[in-house]
Amino acid sequence: MTAARGGASVVVLEQGEHGRDKSCGDGLTPRAVAAMDALGVPLDGAHRISGLRMMAGRQVRELPWPATGRFPGHGAVWPRRRLDAALIDAAADAGAEVRFSSTAEPVLDGDRVTGVRVEGPAGTEEIDADLVVVAAGAPGAVARLVGATRDPDEPFGLAIRTYAETPRHAEDMLEACLTLRDTEGRAVPGYGWMFPCGDGTVNIGVGALSTMKGFKKLNLNTLLDSYRGVVGDAWSLGPNLERPRAWRLPMSTVRRHGPGWVAIGDAAGLVNPMNGEGIDYGLESGMLAAERFLADPATAPEVYDRLIGERFDAFLRTGRRFAFVIGHPALLRPGLRLAVGTQAIAGITLQVMGNLVDADTPGASGRVLRAADRLLGLADPLLRRTRARA
Repeated sequence: MTAARGGASVVVLEQGEHGRDKSCGDGLTPRAVAAMDALGVPLDGAHRISGLRMMAGRQVRELPWPATGRFPGHGAVWPRRRLDAALIDAAADAGAEVRFSSTAEPVLDGDRVTGVRVEGPAGTEEIDADLVVVAAGAPGAVARLVGATRDPDEPFGLAIRTYAETPRHAEDMLEACLTLRDTEGRAVPGYGWMFPCGDGTVNIGVGALSTMKGFKKLNLNTLLDSYRGVVGDAWSLGPNLERPRAWRLPMSTVRRHGPGWVAIGDAAGLVNPMNGEGIDYGLESGMLAAERFLADPATAPEVYDRLIGERFDAFLRTGRRFAFVIGHPALLRPGLRLAVGTQAIAGITLQVMGNLVDADTPGASGRVLRAADRLLGLADPLLRRTRARA
């Protein structure tokens, strides 16, 4: 919508129907709320969230989202079928042409993307474009065509969620349980969540990182059932309202731009390895790509990639390295105790879990990020050599 508002001719190609669902935790961080405000999309249909409840073993901490000059002091939960409908409606209102039930693949002239080939209700069509924005989620066929595949040497995640009725649906705290175990009792690097939707239901799910031993054998449905058994009584959960749905969480890409194209959001590997969240990064990267195109179409891909790197690469690199740390069972438990051990450190953990840390973050959180980046950089070769193998 940023590009359309700026006078560009925009075509949005959506594989699903209007109001399609997407497997997701549905949580909007304060960073995501700031991005929605920048886009001018009201959050009238969302459930307001004031903070995060973190649990590690018997340790429980409830922390409010910090209000800063950059981000508001609240987040939200907005099921994706409603959030995505609001975003696509805003794009149409801004002047973008939206086509549903349509798939697209890039048209290449050498290594340059010159447009897209569309398969839709009206048949096959080619659309020329000065810039193609890949917003296709986890890397797939489109990513392979332009070379934006996941880096095989970096971690990734898997997650699963469903919905259930609960009398606690209107709570204003997200809940994250940092101590998960598989059916064999092994600690799982990841977390379980309870995200109240304010509509009578809660989004319940679990996610895990690929750095754990036995990851390929991990059964997400069983892990979700196990977590449900832990929180079911406290939340007075009703039966699952739909079949649990799983999805992949890409956390890297070998390329996020090239001649005539850029990748944004999940397609660019912009997912926080420490919480699996990426809605805010998707919104920010999309706005940045549009702004650079409006400023100079010829240089937009290169400048976009540089600015995204300056903003996010250090934090995401640190997160990926930390994923190898907690993939070691001997390091996972003390690491979790440390994460919530004191109010001060829990506050930093909150900012990390809320995607509130990046290259521009001032204060203690910014200093911790920069120190962690240096220290984990030194330890990274050893961590990778001794990583748990699936």
